[in-house]
Amino acid sequence: MNFKYPVEQTDPPRSPRETLPTMYDLPSEDPEEPGLPDEFHDLQPQLLSATFRLIDYLPNQIFTGTDMNLYYDIRHPLWHKRPDWFAVVGVPRLYDEVDLRLSYVIWQEGIAPIVVVELLSPGTEKEDLGQTERGEDQPPTKWEVYEQILRVPYYVIFDRYTNHLKAFVLKGSHYEELTLPEPKIWMPDLNIGLGLWHGSYQGIERLWLRWYDARGEWLPTDAEAAQQQAEAERLRAEAAQQQAEAERLRAEQAEAKLETLLQKLQEAGINPDELP
Repeated sequence: MNFKYPVEQTDPPRSPRETLPTMYDLPSEDPEEPGLPDEFHDLQPQLLSATFRLIDYLPNQIFTGTDMNLYYDIRHPLWHKRPDWFAVVGVPRLYDEVDLRLSYVIWQEGIAPIVVVELLSPGTEKEDLGQTERGEDQPPTKWEVYEQILRVPYYVIFDRYTNHLKAFVLKGSHYEELTLPEPKIWMPDLNIGLGLWHGSYQGIERLWLRWYDARGEWLPTDAEAAQQQAEAERLRAEAAQQQAEAERLRAEQAEAKLETLLQKLQEAGINPDELP
């Protein structure tokens, strides 16, 4: 490690942001940690980030992290958890509006995640579900960190083997599991919802977690939005072409009627040019 902790304070005291380790100082990977990503753990977070579109925040005020070290305790600066996916709002997209993040360090960022998603795997299932206990002189469990320390408002767990979705919302000091009549969770703090969508992503058709809007419509990825826009433009072009064709036909019909009328007038001995 290239930092010294604790750092001697000065008079007046320097801020924790100056004296405590930053994301540049802390390790970003732990190869011995269980639950290293499989392909689903790679693709599913991509879809979550790609469809996380908030109407109340600009894109540069939103950060989403995937399998990234989340450092949470200034007294134990190496303690961290590694959520499969999390989102923070009200922070710059880039660290200090300059750099891509190596990790997310709470005492540097100042804002905790607003939602965390864990994808169950055999090695992490019990801890994800809050079924493990903290050992003596051991870091707090994942559940304790999310619920008691970071106080993450929304905690979502998805089991891809059973396609079972669980959601917990912070009520007071504890998580309360939501009853889900259907596999969807509306998050009023974000004006967005998260649910199970059956479709194809990256060529894989299955149930995926993705975000939806207040109308219940699934939010598109950039590629889907571009495809939808191209389809809308194609339909507009077809409609314009059909309208032009209809106007041409109406003009031809009007001209034909006029010719028929002129012919009848001539047959009756009436010169159309002499009509008043």
